[in-house]
Amino acid sequence: MDPISDMLIQIKNAARAKHETVELRYSKFKHEIVRAMERSGLVKDIERKGKRVKKTLAFTLVYRNEAPLISDVQLLSRPSRRLYTPYARLQKSRRGGVILISTPKGVLSSDEARKNKVGGQLIAEIW
Repeated sequence: MDPISDMLIQIKNAARAKHETVELRYSKFKHEIVRAMERSGLVKDIERKGKRVKKTLAFTLVYRNEAPLISDVQLLSRPSRRLYTPYARLQKSRRGGVILISTPKGVLSSDEARKNKVGGQLIAEIW
């Protein structure tokens, strides 16, 4: 199974269940994705816990008026079909959310990628 899609679905399910914090298995790529979500204002208080094999990534979900900012997730790239785009063709999220992109400068939102003039692999759209 795809660990990135599992991570995003766990975050979506935690938001729907009104959990305050989420704890996931750690990887550098997952940490970069969560940091991009933090810069976009979807999560806060990222913390890496544990050592070696038992490392976890914990963070707090952001709520506004008791409603989670993360209501749904759409995966854009899959292991069987990767989607790439140049920075000139990057668009804002149609649903008012954030599009995450893996670029040579790290994982960025579509707004950050346009400012830095870098394209890359589309990861997911979060709204």
